[in-house]
Amino acid sequence: MSISLKRAGAIFVKDYKEFSRNYAISIMLIFPILFAFLFRNAGPLLPGAIGLVLNLSFVILTSFAQACLIAEEKERNTLRSLMMTPATIMDVLIGKSTLVFAMSAVVLAIATYILGYEPASIWAFVAATALSIILYTAAGTICGLFSKTLFDASLSIIPLSIVFTGAPYGGMLLADDFPILKVLEYTPSIQLVHLLDIPHTGFAAGQLFKPLLIILAWTIVLSIVSVVMYQRRLRDE
Repeated sequence: MSISLKRAGAIFVKDYKEFSRNYAISIMLIFPILFAFLFRNAGPLLPGAIGLVLNLSFVILTSFAQACLIAEEKERNTLRSLMMTPATIMDVLIGKSTLVFAMSAVVLAIATYILGYEPASIWAFVAATALSIILYTAAGTICGLFSKTLFDASLSIIPLSIVFTGAPYGGMLLADDFPILKVLEYTPSIQLVHLLDIPHTGFAAGQLFKPLLIILAWTIVLSIVSVVMYQRRLRDE
């Protein structure tokens, strides 16, 4: 499937203009920074605090913004017009995801700096964060394609926050009483927390690669699902 950087770039510019005019969405940029100021004195609990900040931010910023950008296109019936242009599926998805990826990366970098977190492995931290942004962008794309309006997109983020942010932490607390909840150990949010909690000395390479591979698997699966859903939407139109 061919990719035109020119067409993807044009979609990026269009989304940027729409995003800058939508204050209800753009205000989400400040929440990760506010969370960072709130938890910056976490002390020994800093790895868990930054894990909570990142996992919350992935949902309320990355997924929410992506879902709203796509739902807004559907609400105004401009997604149909976009599908009729020469732009390929990958042109559209890459163009619409680049803006969300860029602003998520910048805002989360600022939040990490405010928290003063120093990872055991900077490359593993950057890779996990980048993969997580792609993962949650794909999840936001799926939510947006299921939504008909911006309001629907806002509501669609609620189950996403429960499954990817709330449930895993609950599973950690209740796994001893309910063994079936141990499956939540393999959610990307918990794997990210495990990666952030690795000590600076005495860690093995496997401690880095296992969380990264699980997050990568989630990223691949959700990205494929988002492409397939967009293709189905294209056929329906």
